[in-house]
Amino acid sequence: MISTAVGKPYPLGSSVEILQYASGEKKVGWNFALFSSCAENVKLCLFFDGQELPLEMYQSGDVWHLWVGDLPYGTQYGFRITGKDGALCNPQKLMLDPYAKAVIGKPDLSSAEKRQWFLLSDPRDNAHLAPKAVLESEVFDWQGDKPLATPWAETIIYELHVKGFTQLREDLPEAIRGTYAGLAHPTMIAYLKDLGISAVEILPINYHLDEPHLQEKGLANYWGYSPLAMFAVESEYWSGQADTTPLSEFKTMVRALHQAGIEVILDVVFNHSMESEKHFPTFSQRGIDDRTYYWQNAQGEYLNATGCGNTLNLANDITRRWVLDCLIYWVEECHIDGFRFDLATVLGRETPAFNPQAQLFAEIAQEPRLQHCKFIAEPWDIGEGGYQVGNFPSYFAEWNDRFRDDLCRFWLWKSGELGGFAQRFAGSSDIYQNGDRKPHNSVNFITAHDGFTLCDLTSYNQKHNLANGEDNRDGRNENYSYNHGIEGVENIPDEVKYQRFLTCCGLLGSLLLANGTPMLLAGDEFGHSQQGNNNAYCQDNEITWLNWQKFQPHLFEATKQFIALRKAIPSLQRDEWWSEKNVQWRNVQGEIMTVADWHNPHSKAMQIQLDEDWLLLINAKAELQTFLLPEGKWEVVYCGASVQMQGNRWAVNDLAFVCCTKKGNDY
Repeated sequence: MISTAVGKPYPLGSSVEILQYASGEKKVGWNFALFSSCAENVKLCLFFDGQELPLEMYQSGDVWHLWVGDLPYGTQYGFRITGKDGALCNPQKLMLDPYAKAVIGKPDLSSAEKRQWFLLSDPRDNAHLAPKAVLESEVFDWQGDKPLATPWAETIIYELHVKGFTQLREDLPEAIRGTYAGLAHPTMIAYLKDLGISAVEILPINYHLDEPHLQEKGLANYWGYSPLAMFAVESEYWSGQADTTPLSEFKTMVRALHQAGIEVILDVVFNHSMESEKHFPTFSQRGIDDRTYYWQNAQGEYLNATGCGNTLNLANDITRRWVLDCLIYWVEECHIDGFRFDLATVLGRETPAFNPQAQLFAEIAQEPRLQHCKFIAEPWDIGEGGYQVGNFPSYFAEWNDRFRDDLCRFWLWKSGELGGFAQRFAGSSDIYQNGDRKPHNSVNFITAHDGFTLCDLTSYNQKHNLANGEDNRDGRNENYSYNHGIEGVENIPDEVKYQRFLTCCGLLGSLLLANGTPMLLAGDEFGHSQQGNNNAYCQDNEITWLNWQKFQPHLFEATKQFIALRKAIPSLQRDEWWSEKNVQWRNVQGEIMTVADWHNPHSKAMQIQLDEDWLLLINAKAELQTFLLPEGKWEVVYCGASVQMQGNRWAVNDLAFVCCTKKGNDY
């Protein structure tokens, strides 16, 4: 027998609540609370063995709430909302709780007929098809796990996809490949430890749906940037092992990574939802309170600063509370160490122009439960004034696309812009050296999930995205790539392979030994190719899954060595802006660079001396370069190229990134 009571308006969502009667009797139940300013009536609908039990909810202002006892874990629920005049509500359509901690159901949207069931204009009841929230136990033995709080100066980020990272690992049990359990397996953790990274940045693992246009083509949103439930773990990456749930397996993964000293950073999407345009299928926020959740103009048309049909309005108290509650949930309940925010300019849109002092930024900074977290912004969206690199609050690190583009132009297009190269290598002080910012605010990257892999950056001049079904129109055109004379990765002469290897080493060395926070894309360390696809968001297949069978050990060892060198060089462990006290920029004759040297477009070569004991020889030419080294006895620590030495006169072949240290330095 179900028992009910008025319940409380906060916290929003579903939460275990002990009800105490006047007699002193206590009873455990669930409190349900939903915000909707446009509702005139809300029913909580519980589902038992396919049978629906609707319960009237009570109202306190714009929050609807109800306490229900005797509900077992696994109970499914949703809401039916009757709206005020003009509201986008339809009580025939079951709405998903925006605070759902677990979800069941992935609607089929592959045809107009099937999508009709989820249109608010459709009069039919869709509860049998709608995704539903599930009451799930959050009890977990963390075995004393605590935040790692790795200093930014020691942080090396490795961006990966949970499924793609292990799907093709034949040395893992087949049942756990491509799952949270696969990432947590000792074999994979040992690999990450051997490589030397300090944090994994995981592409979205929030519960998502595939967009209608992809379902029509038989494709899927592999990256996961189509969120349906931001509090819920994606069940597709769950192994289904006995006595586990998606949530418990995810927590086990986090615990295992923490035990290995590896932080977990989640890629989160608070810029749009998968509900897309106003006339598209509705599952949650639009049918609950459209005006609150989405930016709209005076005519009620969605503003689209994301390219995904809608833009979440994070300028009001309710949506800001939703974001904060979500971040706190992942930190407190799942021990997450930080967040990377997709299209993060939306976080600061208030009028809806971007405001670097937006209220949401202030509230995140003031939240004590988030103080130890790392925050990373993708500092742009496609709306007006959307490019905001360098303009986020100082507690945010930012993806620095200027680093990517300048380094690619230098190594792949041989731009000869030594000043641009040095500016990025030194931490991009032109962008970040103001206020209390440090070099770590620049998240340096050459590649990421969006764009070419490192292998493809050195193997393709053009994008090859036909598999996406958009006639190769999608994806970035300004890749600054170079195929070294042959397009593709098949049937390549050894000499071209060697040139590509040297270029990869130049890019990797520049990334991993630059001032700032390095981010490495999973698979780049061993030469993974996506066959020239630079927008593989919809390729849940062997295009994106890491191909461990084509592992290039020499490239892996080079990457591993660069990471080890980073940890040995003092100036890369201090998170300080460089000065003449710790860095000397030298020309090929070993002399301090002059203005003429910096502006010589034909030079394309230089020396960087760090902390006296470390020397980097940079040759981005397509020809041999002779260097006269600074005073001292030097020895090579790493070089993928050939070096001919006569005392301190060294001849280095083209596309060389040579790391040296003074003899006797205990490295």
